[in-house]
Amino acid sequence: MSDSDRTDAVPVLVIGAGQAGLAAAWQLRRAVVPYRIVDAAARVGDSWRARYDGLTLFTPRFLSALPGLPLAGDPEGYAGRDEFAAYLEDYERRFAIPVETGTRVGRLERAPDGTFVAHTANGGAIRVSSVIIASGAFQQPAIPALAGGFDAAVAQLPAAAYRNAGSVPEGTVLVVGDGASGRDIAVDLSASRRVLLAAGKPRKLFSERVLGRSMWWWLAKLRLLRVPTGSALGRLMRRTDPLPDRDRNLDSLRRRGVIVTARLTGAIGRTASFADGREEAVDAVVWTTGYRDDSSWVDIEGAADASGAFLHEAGVSPVPGLFFVGRPWQRNRASGLIMGVADDAAWIVARLARGAEITRDRRR
Repeated sequence: MSDSDRTDAVPVLVIGAGQAGLAAAWQLRRAVVPYRIVDAAARVGDSWRARYDGLTLFTPRFLSALPGLPLAGDPEGYAGRDEFAAYLEDYERRFAIPVETGTRVGRLERAPDGTFVAHTANGGAIRVSSVIIASGAFQQPAIPALAGGFDAAVAQLPAAAYRNAGSVPEGTVLVVGDGASGRDIAVDLSASRRVLLAAGKPRKLFSERVLGRSMWWWLAKLRLLRVPTGSALGRLMRRTDPLPDRDRNLDSLRRRGVIVTARLTGAIGRTASFADGREEAVDAVVWTTGYRDDSSWVDIEGAADASGAFLHEAGVSPVPGLFFVGRPWQRNRASGLIMGVADDAAWIVARLARGAEITRDRRR
C-alpha cells in the first residue's frame, strides 16, 4: 500500500479549495486534525477567475473574509472577481494550507471497512476516514428541456461560460433568468447588443443602504443572516430570497435598454415565445436558470436522493464520516455566502473531530 493509500496517514480529505474548502482546512488545523486538501483547478481561485468579467461579490468586503485575514479595501464596497480570487490565493499562502492543485477526484467510494477511497483523475487513490465535500454548491447548469427547440443557428451558453459581450454573436441576445447573474449579464450586454431578459418569479430587491448604513450591516446586526434554515422565518426568507438592488431593479434595466419580457415558454428555430404571447427572433441565448448537483462521482449509497441532489442535515450526510461545507442554506441564510462558510466549517469540524475522538477511544 502506498503512502497515498494509508488510512492512518491523513484522517480527513477536503475536496475543493475555494472559500469553503479553505475555511474547512483552517478549522481542521486549528482543531489539530491532520488533513489533505485537493482541488481540480491549476490555481487556488480559478473557479472565480473563470466567471464573467464584471462579477462582483454578493456581499460587501466586511462580510466576505475568511477567518484570520481581512479583505482589504472599502469595507462596504464589493470585491471584484479577480480581487477575490487573489485573496483566496493569498489566504492559501498566508496560512500555508497545503492545497494539492490539479487533483480532480473522479470517484469517491466507501470501502467495506467504512473508510473512503477517493480515486483521482491521474490514477491515484486517497484512503481516509472522513471526507468534507467543499467543491461548490452546484455544478451542472439547469437548462430547461425547451432549449432543444432552438436550432443550431442560435448560440446557446450557460452563465458559467459567459465572460463578456464577446462570448456571444452580434444581434439579439436573450438572457433567461433574472437572478443576480442574469441581471448583471443583461446589463453587461446592453452596451453593445439588443438584449431581452426573460423574467421568472417576482423578485424582491432590497435597498443597498438604510439610515446611512449598508443593508448587509443591518441584516448582520439583527442576526437575520443567522436565522436557522428550519425556522418559520428561515423558511419565509428562503421562499422570498431577496436580492440587493445595486441598480439592478427592472426599471433601471429598462433605462439601460434591456427589454424585460415575461417567462420564456417555448422555442422553435430562432423564435422565442413568452408567457404573455410575445414572440422574438433571437441570435443567442444565455441561460442563467441556476444549477443542480452533480453527485455522479460520489459512488456511495445514501449520499444523494433519486434526483441526484446530495442529502445532508446542516452539512452532515446520512453516510457516517461524510460532511459538506458551502451548501446554500446549510444551516442558515449565511451558509451560501462567504461570510457563512467560516461558521459552518467550524461547526462541521467540531462534529468531525468529536467523532474521530470517539473512534480513537473505542480502539484503545
